[in-house]
Amino acid sequence: MADGLAVTEPDGPAREERGLTYPWPSPPASGEAVEVTPDIRWMRLAMPMALNHINVYAVRDGAGWALIDTGLDLPAGREDWERLLAGPLEGQPVTRVICTHMHPDHIGLAGWLCERFAAPLVMTRLEYVTARMLLADTGRTAPEDGAVFYRAAGWDDDQVEGYRTGYGQFGRVVSPMPTGFVRMREGDRLSIGGQDWRVVVGEGHSPEHACLWRESDGVVLGGDQILPKISSNVSVWPTEPDADPLGDWLGSLERMKTVFPDEVLVLPSHGEPFRGVQARLEGLIRGHRTALKRLERTLREPCRAVDVFSALFARPVGDGVRGMATGESLAHLNYLLHRGRVSRRRDADGVDWWTLTRQEPET
Repeated sequence: MADGLAVTEPDGPAREERGLTYPWPSPPASGEAVEVTPDIRWMRLAMPMALNHINVYAVRDGAGWALIDTGLDLPAGREDWERLLAGPLEGQPVTRVICTHMHPDHIGLAGWLCERFAAPLVMTRLEYVTARMLLADTGRTAPEDGAVFYRAAGWDDDQVEGYRTGYGQFGRVVSPMPTGFVRMREGDRLSIGGQDWRVVVGEGHSPEHACLWRESDGVVLGGDQILPKISSNVSVWPTEPDADPLGDWLGSLERMKTVFPDEVLVLPSHGEPFRGVQARLEGLIRGHRTALKRLERTLREPCRAVDVFSALFARPVGDGVRGMATGESLAHLNYLLHRGRVSRRRDADGVDWWTLTRQEPET
């Protein structure tokens, strides 16, 4: 449409796929928005990577809009926002910028938008502090601890050198963040446009990821916590090599099964809005449980972290995703280690070898 706004009601029948219902036939085009409810706009920004988009949302907030997530700080991202602000958002001001978590595709343009509109940034504390920490690393020399970490995972010399040269890239796609923020935490209720949104926190994908749930009509701004077709990356990183993010992730999903009624409409950061949250939460949990079983079978013989990729991932792991694949493999290995199901031995070359010590019964 000329104003960049799609109609409120889907113009075709809802689509059913794998137990989920997708109310809209297609996502919004660049510079356009879908009206999810009379006060919520769904928009999409392109990203130059395998995961080629992020969904962002605007909720009417008095005489302006509260924005949820922002996209990467790239020239194309700023151009997209200029079109959205002038078109479907009607030239009205941004009242606040709410970021579900600190990954660059979610906070990249938060600082730019906050400065432009003198709007506050709203985040959970751990997400804000972690983002500021990573921004401080931008342009710094890679710490040797990181090289030790990736060598232990089985990376060769060239791959470790690639880690060194690629270190500190966070700030290349994240605008300077505000030096202060408004904190949200589990159980808080944010009033946006006179309506309450309950904060529901998840862990594992990031430290303190916030979902927002408007209980009055069952709309959930899900961020990366509940995606319809892919599972969010759950990784161990050099900053906390013995962490158990997969335990945190699975615990959060189990808790959310007790929180969200099945009829809610989930507005995710990637993919399309959907209904069927209980089936999706169960599917995410089941996927990791199945992967852990495959991993246990693989670990009947000693393996490095890089040797278990085929047990966890359906396609080959190339250079562009090796860091995330390694982090996710270590998350599964650490999960088993924390539960006494594997052992870890570091050899004279600084490489860790993982071996199954106790396998859970097949179910």
